[in-house]
Amino acid sequence: MRNLKLTILLAIISYSVLQGTAPSFAVDRGGCLICHGYPGLVKFERPDKFKVLHIDEEKHLASPHGKTDCRQCHPKTVQVPHTNVTGVECTVRCHFEDREKIGAIDPASLAAFHKQERFAITRLEDKSSCRVCHPLYPHSENNNVRALLNMHTGFMLCEVCHLKKKDPANLTYNWKEPEEFEFTGEPYGTHEKKEIKEHVKSNSVISKMLKIFSEENDQGETRKTRHLISRIAVFKTEKGKKLLLMNTQDNERAKKFLDKEKNLSPAEKEKELNFFHRDIAKKEISVACNECHSPDGILDFEKLGFDEKKATDLRYLNIKGLVTKYETFYFPNLFGH
Repeated sequence: MRNLKLTILLAIISYSVLQGTAPSFAVDRGGCLICHGYPGLVKFERPDKFKVLHIDEEKHLASPHGKTDCRQCHPKTVQVPHTNVTGVECTVRCHFEDREKIGAIDPASLAAFHKQERFAITRLEDKSSCRVCHPLYPHSENNNVRALLNMHTGFMLCEVCHLKKKDPANLTYNWKEPEEFEFTGEPYGTHEKKEIKEHVKSNSVISKMLKIFSEENDQGETRKTRHLISRIAVFKTEKGKKLLLMNTQDNERAKKFLDKEKNLSPAEKEKELNFFHRDIAKKEISVACNECHSPDGILDFEKLGFDEKKATDLRYLNIKGLVTKYETFYFPNLFGH
């Protein structure tokens, strides 16, 4: 009798455990959202085109494929970075009976499959001289990490990483005055929608805690919505005043440089580029990552408004190790998939 009770008890426990763990095995088994869960993850393809790689976790889990392991549809994605084939295969591990129907579908139509689950900035009113020459998503040389680097476009100014920090003790990092922008998907982080009356200045809703918000103005019968984003910037204190370190004084010269660039000799071009980059430091990936994402990093994430958990995640960012320690990381085949 005792053995029978023990057997029944073990059966109940086993059933409960299996029932409780099944969803976790079915959802993001490969840890894809460790990277793809970050808004603004973008792969630069050419100056006028980029591919959005972000997947909104909540929306994805609520979708028909939310409980399907990513590698059911992307079976050839076996390594990080995904420099190998990452195409969609709908009939390798499922949809066997619909193979002919799916085979007749234009593969290009599958590119929009996650369209409602993605966020990316498509236009940013960045007034810095960097943007005169460099595209919105400027990192394209290193195929292994370009998407991770471009993700920072929506969070900070170029100077946070690339400024030569001659007097680091006199530098602080905070949210700057918002810039107008356009985007796909839904806003991320702290955001609000605020209707602006005629007598209220548009910059009156600036807050260091405000990452994304929108304004609504009544113009006759037309209601216009403006979206603004605040990004982290570098400031220095001079004569008791906090000054934004963002180069805008070289904008006109940069525009003239672009107009005449093709007619310049290599020496003349190098001279101009050295002038524009006189305060800019080009860093190794490992150095750039550790400057912010480490216990002694330059960013105080709590002061910037991140909660304790998010601050810890950013400080000890687990994806950093993949970027700095491995050229290629292969997914372990733990569950036979």
